[in-house]
Amino acid sequence: MFGRGILGLSAFTGAVSAASLSNYCTSAYATSVLPVQDLGLGVTIDASSVSAILTTNKSVSSDWYEDAVIDYCNITFAYSHNGIANDAVHVSYLIPPPEKFLNRYVSTGGGGLAINSGLSFSPVGIISGAVSGITDGGFGNFNTQYDKVFLLANHTVNWQATYMFGYQAHHELATLGKQFTRNFFNVSDSQKIYSYYQGCSEGGREGWSQIQRFADQFDGLVTGAPALRFSHLQTNHLSGGVIENAIGYFPPPCELEKIVNLTIAACDGLDGKADGVVARSDLCKLSFDYNSTIGQPYYCPASKGGFPGASSSVRRRQFPGFNPTPEQNGTITAEGAAVASAFTNGLIDAKGKRIYINPQPGSFFADATNQFNKETGKWEPNLSGLGPQYITRYLYLEQKDSLDSFENITADTLRDWMALGMQKYQDTLQTTWPDLNPFKTAGGKVILVHGEADSAIPAASSIHYYDAVRSTMYDGLSYDESIAAMDEFYRLYIVPGGSHCGSNRDQPGGGWPATTLQTVIKWVEDGVAPETLDNTGDINVLCKWPLRPLWSNNGTQFDCVYDSKSTASWTYTFDAFKYPVY
Repeated sequence: MFGRGILGLSAFTGAVSAASLSNYCTSAYATSVLPVQDLGLGVTIDASSVSAILTTNKSVSSDWYEDAVIDYCNITFAYSHNGIANDAVHVSYLIPPPEKFLNRYVSTGGGGLAINSGLSFSPVGIISGAVSGITDGGFGNFNTQYDKVFLLANHTVNWQATYMFGYQAHHELATLGKQFTRNFFNVSDSQKIYSYYQGCSEGGREGWSQIQRFADQFDGLVTGAPALRFSHLQTNHLSGGVIENAIGYFPPPCELEKIVNLTIAACDGLDGKADGVVARSDLCKLSFDYNSTIGQPYYCPASKGGFPGASSSVRRRQFPGFNPTPEQNGTITAEGAAVASAFTNGLIDAKGKRIYINPQPGSFFADATNQFNKETGKWEPNLSGLGPQYITRYLYLEQKDSLDSFENITADTLRDWMALGMQKYQDTLQTTWPDLNPFKTAGGKVILVHGEADSAIPAASSIHYYDAVRSTMYDGLSYDESIAAMDEFYRLYIVPGGSHCGSNRDQPGGGWPATTLQTVIKWVEDGVAPETLDNTGDINVLCKWPLRPLWSNNGTQFDCVYDSKSTASWTYTFDAFKYPVY
């Protein structure tokens, strides 16, 4: 351990103070402890690239960890892959003060098409007594996203960048990071460095990319709302426009926002407690009739840009560049209710078979939100964002970020695009391998959390993958037996009212679990498996799937209950495809 003699450096004689980190936050010291051991990665570290920056009294805040004031040293260096010309990957490791180091390493992931989230996630490592790492994937710098390097030219894929984004960069980040942590703190080979991961959305997918390929890389992981089934997910962002086009009506955003608010009000009490949170969207889906909203008035003032009801993360990652919106004043139409109903039901092909899923009732209709065309004075589908960009750039391989129109695009078109992308990126981006026996055998533990009102990645997406793993690994067991077997290494928690990777301004009482990494650490290091998950907001306990929350005695008695009809409402078979979609 640090403080018991580290390469003979004299500054650690006597008591170790918080400020003593400054003695070691130098490029010279960091260079002396670079992970130059043979780690089987085929990389060479550029010793001249090392930098060290000390930060003290940094206030950090996030839905994903408790507010804190932290000190750390940011060590950054670059490495290249042997045999690849002009190759450079940058990694950054936040180092905690020596007296707070607890023999831990943490990798954190990205979001959208970014492979890292900067300081949004990485402080969780310092808070947990760990070295905390991020990578730029070799894309040029920590701010460059994957879409900027995906194509070398029209129709020429940068496959090295794709494999890095898909899984390789995070494998290298963690492998180098664990050894760098051991070297920096002079931890002997006989002592264990516990390794962890935390990320949400794309970062959640990145975590699963490691579980599925590198079974013993992490002892424990927290993955949130993972962007699994990459082709299906990104293509499905076009589902709202396709559904609206089929109905022949493009509702103003304010009309959809009013429908959301009415849905929340109607379904709030289905869990036995009126608290402004739809904690049982499954019961809402089984009972709520969108036609009941017809005729209700709505009003929204003019806006300079964006649209009402969606979080900033959704706007930034999904719908960049929205036009200003005019004042919106009217009543909910039968067509608007039909759009809401069809969208919630999800994509169905011309033969009546299911293609994919959409968010739960009470979620904002992000993928059905239209933009205003000042020239025509009409609302029309949005043609920019992750969905259209995926089609033009990743399927058509063109340096283009938007579709020209929705003309001739049907649900069947989206189905075929999903299939094309699934085949093209099965080994890199799809990330749905269901046999996790190697991870379980290695002793790994994973907690998956997903906001019930996630409007970017449907909560049912995580349940579908959970069930794919369960049925693949335990097909010979009964349902209860298979759940018990999954509990040994993999637990899923749905956050009532939760939005995409965080709390929801439309249902603020839902909160968000801020100490999930600490829960995983206790599970890994102390053997304390979580039956429930601590949560912020008015709902302070989260139920482990497949149990669902229910209050009795006028909202005073809380239980996690099993309801087969409710559970079945989350279960889907994508029978529009003639092969398994895990």
